[in-house]
Amino acid sequence: MSSILFEIQDQIAFITLNRPEKMNAFTREMALLLQSRLDECASLHEVRAVYITGAGKAFSAGQDLAEVVGPDAPGMAKILSEHYNPLVTRIRNLPKPVIAAVNGVAAGAGANLALCCDIVVAAKSASFIQAFSKIGLIPDTGGTWFLPRLVGRQKAAGIAFLGDRVTAEQAERMGMVYGVYPDDEFVGASRALAAVLAGMPTRALALTKHALNYSAGNSLEAQLLLEDELQQRAAETKDYAEGVDAFLNKRAPRFKGE
Repeated sequence: MSSILFEIQDQIAFITLNRPEKMNAFTREMALLLQSRLDECASLHEVRAVYITGAGKAFSAGQDLAEVVGPDAPGMAKILSEHYNPLVTRIRNLPKPVIAAVNGVAAGAGANLALCCDIVVAAKSASFIQAFSKIGLIPDTGGTWFLPRLVGRQKAAGIAFLGDRVTAEQAERMGMVYGVYPDDEFVGASRALAAVLAGMPTRALALTKHALNYSAGNSLEAQLLLEDELQQRAAETKDYAEGVDAFLNKRAPRFKGE
């Protein structure tokens, strides 16, 4: 059985982290396969939204520590440069919305992989744990960049230093996640959200994502110039023409991601 399940349905690429017996902890093989699937999502026009979740009771427990010990261990530098950092850059640069559907515990690199996605939703029983300090490490997989921008420096420091479990409801209150659903409604509700995104103007969402990626480091003046450039590109799309025509004719738009 593959460690990454992949299915395209109704213009949504469903990606499932699939090592449930290990709480979907990452190995090298799993990280490289996920990179390959994300590349496939970027290249396929039929994919207009990406949905990442975990099999079983966990989203992901992060790195499988059994792989980092022993004489053949890849070493931390290799794990970050070849496994996790490429995953973060792929997700942030993917010109389509990426949803993290956190169905259970998301710990360590698994938590930060979720937080780097465009929209994070969680089941009520899910939780987030920056487990790094418990073994003498720092948050990686973009954790030190995403977390303070989502919840502020004070909360981020406390979460990272103490390694406390953050419940889904606490995460929602902090602004770490977009929404929380009851466990028995989670799959249906999160997939419905993916379906909404897949039916929207994909290129406009990609340009919005690009603007958000740069907003944290830009001055207001630089961001206004970027918005000007990206808005001109958005206005040249077929979906913009369709959206305006639908509005003027009081009908529902039929976007094609073009």
